Amino acid sequence: MANSLVELLLNSVEKYPEKEVVAHKDRRVSYSRLWEDACRVAGYLRDQNINREDRVGILIENSPEYIAMYYGVLIAGGAAVGLNSGAKARDLVNWLRHSGAKWLFAQGSHPELAEVIKALGKEITVVCVGAPDAQLDASTYVKWEDSIGRTEPSNSIGNITNSNQVAAIIYTSGTTGKPKGVTLSHRNLVANTLSIISYLELQETDRILNVLPFHYSYGNSVLHTHLAVGGSLVLENSLMYPQKILQKMQSEKVTGFSGVPSTYALLLSRTNLKEYDLSSIRYMTQAGGPMAPASVERFTRELPHVRFFVMYGQTEATARLTWLPPEKLVEKLGSIGIPIPGVKIRICDEHDRPVESGVTGEIQVQGGNVMLGYWRDEETTRTVLKDNWLHTGDLAHQDDDGYIYIDGRSSDMIKTGANRVSPKEIEEVILELEGMEEVAAVGIPDEILGQVIKVVVVLSPGVDLSKRAIQAHCHKNLASYKIPKFIEFVSQLPKTSSGKVQRFLLQTESLKN
Repeated sequence: MANSLVELLLNSVEKYPEKEVVAHKDRRVSYSRLWEDACRVAGYLRDQNINREDRVGILIENSPEYIAMYYGVLIAGGAAVGLNSGAKARDLVNWLRHSGAKWLFAQGSHPELAEVIKALGKEITVVCVGAPDAQLDASTYVKWEDSIGRTEPSNSIGNITNSNQVAAIIYTSGTTGKPKGVTLSHRNLVANTLSIISYLELQETDRILNVLPFHYSYGNSVLHTHLAVGGSLVLENSLMYPQKILQKMQSEKVTGFSGVPSTYALLLSRTNLKEYDLSSIRYMTQAGGPMAPASVERFTRELPHVRFFVMYGQTEATARLTWLPPEKLVEKLGSIGIPIPGVKIRICDEHDRPVESGVTGEIQVQGGNVMLGYWRDEETTRTVLKDNWLHTGDLAHQDDDGYIYIDGRSSDMIKTGANRVSPKEIEEVILELEGMEEVAAVGIPDEILGQVIKVVVVLSPGVDLSKRAIQAHCHKNLASYKIPKFIEFVSQLPKTSSGKVQRFLLQTESLKN
């Protein structure tokens, strides 16, 4: 097995140097050009005296530059920290500080970049891609063209000394308290990449239209798997017009597509699939939360030639843990399938004892894809990595054939669209407002996004605060996907005798006191 993603990419470069690896807007980039650009990034970082496992932040939308940055960091022996481009400055600064990143490659026009630079100052070197925002002081950053563009390529991978070396950190939550930075090794990334390639049967002829952000573990896996086999990626960064997505699938003759439940809900509700020639599509994949069985059935009915893969995973397991073979979709409808190659799964009770078929327990996993731990957080790491098993916090049962069905989540994490949101993040922000006594955030079902965010608020006596004021404060301090859709005022939150908030009682459109 390869020791790193760099080796897998280099193999594709040597086999298919002039083949198109990525299409983005009107740009077409070959494998040889991508490799040269990645090596220039590595050369720049080496000139900057990067050390093994030094962290490098990446704050840019999906593009050829993002890919060159990510792989350039790996070539130089560093660790890539992909950042959510939709996050606010407070999150970005918190993640960058927590990771100890020494460099940040960023979109010059990013609306939060000036605030990030102001907060971090000389703690970090910022390299801007594209035209910088007018607010940026030219003395606080260097231009991509003046740094990377003038650097000699460096393709030595000597700084990758072993497969357990840190390769990436993915932040899943954490606004002001303890951020959760999932720390992945080269071995983790390679193991998951090869497993996914195996069950999807990916080849160099595969060409995927990708709408998933690369900073997200699902999108990250789409990137790595296609580069590893010599395939191609067609990048589309907006789902605002679903018709354009289908038009591009048709014109680019893509063979694959991946999405979360909300992606497929948009395509089904706002387009007519039969109006497009999608005959080139070989497969589609779905993960990022449960998808309604009715939607799965409709997709397979309207696109009978397409192999539809239902999948399940966690960022803590690099990306993927299970897959449902398409031929089992009807027979095992509602199941997340069976373990991917190289992964062991058991369903256990609260004492970590395996339960019988049909009995609900926690999903626990082992495999080369399981993270090293949470960055700089040994205490939290110990709560999920026990005796070489990752405790996922997800509740499920197996049928007599070994197929797994999710029954619920033991954590309170909200899954809205492609994003995982910690209720604590939202609660911390709203509690900053004067007159707040208690706040609880929960996810409630939504046909398009899977869940939307609702907050239930208890104000201090005599305080008069409007929903609009709370929304305005959230818009100022939270990413758009973290903004609560529903806000309800109550006199008290429902709690257990020990004082714990009974969140399940809040997950209705209206709460009676």
